Amino acid sequence: MTAGPSADSLAAPVLVVRTRNGVHRLRPGAVYHVGRDPAADIVVDEPRVSWRHAVIRPEQGHWTIEDVSTNGTYLDGRRITRMAIAGERVFLLGNAVDGPALACSAGEPAAPPAPGASAPHAAQHAPPRGPRVDRNPSQIIRVAPRAQQAPRTLRIGRAPDNDIVVADLVVSRYHAELRMTGPGRCEIVDLGSHNGTYVNGVRVQSSALTEHDLLGIGHATYRLVGQELREFLDTGDVSVQVQDITVRTGDGKVIMDRVAFPIPERSLVAVIGPSGAGKSTLLGAVTGMRPATEGTVRYDNRDLYSDYDELRHRIGLVPQEDILHTQLATRQALLFAAELRFPGDTRKDERERRVDEVLQELGLAPHAKTRIDRLSGGQRKRVSVALELLTKPSLLFLDEPTSGLDPGLDKTVMEMLKGLAHDGRTVIVVTHSVANLDTCDRLLVLVPGGKLAYYGPPAEGLAHFGKQTWAEVFQAFDREPNRDWAAEFRNSPRYTRYVASGMSGGNGHTDARTPSPPPPQQSRFGQLSTLCRRYLAVIASDRAYLALIGVMPLLLGGLIVAIPSDKGLAGPPGTNPDASSKLMVLVFAACFVGAGNAIRELVKERTIYQRERAAGLSAAVYLMSKLLVLGVITAIQAVVLVGVGLLGTRLPDSGIVLPVLPELMIEMAVLGGVSLALGLLLSASVSTSEKTLPLLIVSSMGQLVLCGALVALNGTVGLEQLAWISPSRWGMGAAAGTIDLGVIQQGVSDPDPLWKHDQAHLLTNLGLDVALGLVFVVLTWWRLERLRPRRR
Repeated sequence: MTAGPSADSLAAPVLVVRTRNGVHRLRPGAVYHVGRDPAADIVVDEPRVSWRHAVIRPEQGHWTIEDVSTNGTYLDGRRITRMAIAGERVFLLGNAVDGPALACSAGEPAAPPAPGASAPHAAQHAPPRGPRVDRNPSQIIRVAPRAQQAPRTLRIGRAPDNDIVVADLVVSRYHAELRMTGPGRCEIVDLGSHNGTYVNGVRVQSSALTEHDLLGIGHATYRLVGQELREFLDTGDVSVQVQDITVRTGDGKVIMDRVAFPIPERSLVAVIGPSGAGKSTLLGAVTGMRPATEGTVRYDNRDLYSDYDELRHRIGLVPQEDILHTQLATRQALLFAAELRFPGDTRKDERERRVDEVLQELGLAPHAKTRIDRLSGGQRKRVSVALELLTKPSLLFLDEPTSGLDPGLDKTVMEMLKGLAHDGRTVIVVTHSVANLDTCDRLLVLVPGGKLAYYGPPAEGLAHFGKQTWAEVFQAFDREPNRDWAAEFRNSPRYTRYVASGMSGGNGHTDARTPSPPPPQQSRFGQLSTLCRRYLAVIASDRAYLALIGVMPLLLGGLIVAIPSDKGLAGPPGTNPDASSKLMVLVFAACFVGAGNAIRELVKERTIYQRERAAGLSAAVYLMSKLLVLGVITAIQAVVLVGVGLLGTRLPDSGIVLPVLPELMIEMAVLGGVSLALGLLLSASVSTSEKTLPLLIVSSMGQLVLCGALVALNGTVGLEQLAWISPSRWGMGAAAGTIDLGVIQQGVSDPDPLWKHDQAHLLTNLGLDVALGLVFVVLTWWRLERLRPRRR
């Protein structure tokens, strides 16, 4: 813990600080922060002022001011770093000529504390949680009539007829209501919003609201002060503090060891290190996607882990792989993404306008109608960045954005990221490339074991290690594995200058509250519609895939036709021993078509799904979109397969309920659908697309053996029980019952009990097949649910 205030600091006089918004009397025993941060002790809401601009503290009987900003603090035209405040001083913030003034005047010494009384806590000892009552808000709304005759209700949302209008596309048109329930008492009620209403970082449907609470709606934070509601907008100028994060594996191994560093606002930070140093682990911890085991991350003085429900909307993450369907045109892909990320009540023209703004900002407007897979590597990375910028995140994280790019594109992408950072975002880049580190504002170097070896300006990095190139630095890490690089950095002046001086207090721990899953969508049907339309657009844009799904049932049907059978699937009892072979191949083909359609669908989109899941996509809706689209395709293929495969084949006069041909078509469509569900489960269970082909072959051969026509299963212990989980077993039973296979091949072998020609057995076979499919669907959903962002 940080030591309490000394007697010398308590002897400092009261400091009177005047800004254009008010007067503040600072008493010794505390540390005071100046800046645009609504949580600062002295708020100066002006664009040239940094989120955290300066620190004022008592020291040895006087006050000092320390500049921690980007644009500087000035006295008499000179930029200061740190100085004592004597008498009266007028400091200008952000500009030496016309910056907002901070007039400081030291008064009489404060009275010493009474014996036994505790000194006031410094701000750095107990960081305030969000805006406080004396801040400078972006707007002030009176929440109760001045005469206090009657309660008042204020509606908050994006629509212009709200009482409080929030011009933010992540806010619903009619988002929430603030209701006065009595003198000094308020209640906030969510109106079924898309992205939620939050009180102290927790999503609520309704909650009492006091002056001690923070209300979060979109990018705005509100605080109740008396009869006023004060609004503080997150404009993107945020700072981040990573406080002693440690990550341990399940067996206790430390893979990230007490890493701590501050990230200034509007800065571009590069993270480098040799393979296995923990760069991806750090990225997961700082984004909140995979929280650290110990320590925490503070997003402008708010605990990211405990307030993750609310703050995740302000964080963008661009993984190394593409997070858009590359078969779609650039603008088309972004419009689908906007439908998923914005509230359901967002108008089409609002979404289109925001997409066009992002395309223009990233220089992608000329490529709006170009398929993403036809863009250059650098342009494709810009499209992934564009997706994240749709919701105007304050923090943007990128994992290996220049991987595979030539040196020119590498430099172009890094310059683009620097521009994004300086336009009002904090950007963190994990990279293996060291060619363009000079474009960054800060450089973080990790060594194996997940330890911090350097943090500071890139220009000073090589000097710190005493090397000429980064290749030599990495070689030194490898050659001297027992050297304590982290301790050397902690003991260096650069650690004091670039790490310790930028860190406020906090014990590095977070509350044990478990964040809820990503917010549900306002309309699951709308989300399902978007996913289905996007999936159909992806399929329609891939002509090779279209040709494959069209030709496959024709080819398989042709193979069935080629199987010799004089009597087809009919004949008097005991006269057609070949019928089982033709029926068995028909069943196998339906299983192969269904599983083949689905076996790669989930694993190839895993990166896209994980990012959309973190942004609020429902796992159930995502799975349902696959089942609907692929289910229709598989059913059509099954009908074609039966129609072609049995072309010219003799059939019995009637089935069990319907004529034989439509009854077989329905049975094969059901079998194909269940095999489709099995294929999706296999796809959700593997890590790469390369593993799906062997699984398809093995599962298809297993279904062939376990269908009951190739090997007699009845009474075969082990094999019969294993066949219960094979869709082909029940599909073959239904189809065999339709043509009364047990009778027409009588004498070849004992007929399977499932092949009886009656409605009870038909319904049993179809019912168990459908039940098996539902089990596969539930297991697939469970696998998808496990891919959501992990919590502590």
